[in-house]
Amino acid sequence: MSDVLMVAGIAVAGGLGAGLRFLLDTALTTRLRSRFPWGIAVVNLSGSFALGLLTGASLGEPLASVLAVGLLGGYTTFSTASVDTVRLFLTRRPGAALVNGFGVLVAGVALAVLGILTTAPA
Repeated sequence: MSDVLMVAGIAVAGGLGAGLRFLLDTALTTRLRSRFPWGIAVVNLSGSFALGLLTGASLGEPLASVLAVGLLGGYTTFSTASVDTVRLFLTRRPGAALVNGFGVLVAGVALAVLGILTTAPA
């Protein structure tokens, strides 16, 4: 596959990932009606697990890049999680901010490891 086709595949997959992030975040935010940013937390945690699964599966190129960089890169979002954490601090909710900032980070790493271990050969 040419570099141009791989970049195009990554771009299309990134757009799909961003759309999925929007749909899931909106659905959870609407359904839960919580002041905690559960939607983005679930997006980033599920994305960490999915990336772990892809890494453990050892897919060949270019499929691995299209799925990991494109789809999951568009799906997950560190910047929104960071802004959500700052907003929680600014609204005088330091406990929720710490849970969001550090809890999601630690849980995301744990889920990525779980994903790798789930698909890695024994």
